[in-house]
Amino acid sequence: MAVPDVKERWTAQINVVTIGATSEQGGSRTSTITVGGAGTLPALESEGPTGSRPAIGVEIWDSGGGTWPAGLREVYGDSLESVADWAKKAVEFGAEVLCLKLQGIHPDAGDRSAQQACEDVKAVLEAVGVPLIVWGCGVHEKDNDVLPRCCQTASGENCLFGTITEKNYRTLVAACLADKHKMLAESPLDINIAKQVNILASDVGFPLEDIVIFPATASLGYGLEYVYSIMERSRLAALTGDKLLQQPVLCNIGCEAWRAKEAWASEEDLPGFGPAEKRGPLWEAATASVLYQAGADIFVMRHPQAIKMVKEYLDQYYQ
Repeated sequence: MAVPDVKERWTAQINVVTIGATSEQGGSRTSTITVGGAGTLPALESEGPTGSRPAIGVEIWDSGGGTWPAGLREVYGDSLESVADWAKKAVEFGAEVLCLKLQGIHPDAGDRSAQQACEDVKAVLEAVGVPLIVWGCGVHEKDNDVLPRCCQTASGENCLFGTITEKNYRTLVAACLADKHKMLAESPLDINIAKQVNILASDVGFPLEDIVIFPATASLGYGLEYVYSIMERSRLAALTGDKLLQQPVLCNIGCEAWRAKEAWASEEDLPGFGPAEKRGPLWEAATASVLYQAGADIFVMRHPQAIKMVKEYLDQYYQ
């Protein structure tokens, strides 16, 4: 008896979001990225359009690179001393979009001023031509002071700014509307909260089509199975018509992978795990490949070897 050719039939697609603006579009970027558009689950091209190839972002900080694990400090070298040099090195490593984390504005990590943050945003925009993600420190009062000014500095560049949460969204929504940026909505791996953040932003006038979802994630060995299940449920809901979950998804992979001791601890501390210089990039790449299957559209990464492996992995599905 022949096995029937069973295929899922989806009724909706993920929103298409473009980040960056070229000179013809009013900005100064030499390239842009477009993500989303999938009408099926990842790698199932026989069931519908797979949408745009996921974009590779690389994380850089305004300051504090010396706190990164040794395996990362070695490959970035002296570029960690200058945000512009760090940006150039990240592009050299394969960044299609940069993720500038304003770590130094955190009250406990330097308490850098809004003016300093704006200067860093400007320095990155002048140093490289790829699109830019600007990410606050997570302290609401500080972010609400700094991020709107950074939005003005990057006006016209169509950046992705974040994050908003269900308890802190009005200030950044207003700034992104005024300066025409996209917005990153954060939720703690909870589908209902993710939808609520989008509802709140939409209620004060921000288009759902200009939002990217950031669900708090985890790395290999640290809850990745749970992350996968929540992300997949969100994607299934989106494909069956839930407009509050049809936004592309960003995963902060490098940060999570390199928090795991298995990525950076010495071979003496982890006997049988192999050398750390190979293990770290593999840990990051493995995390990324799993989250691609769960529906990630933007990968924010750190190590050049991991970036290379993930690009080769994606080559299987996108030509």
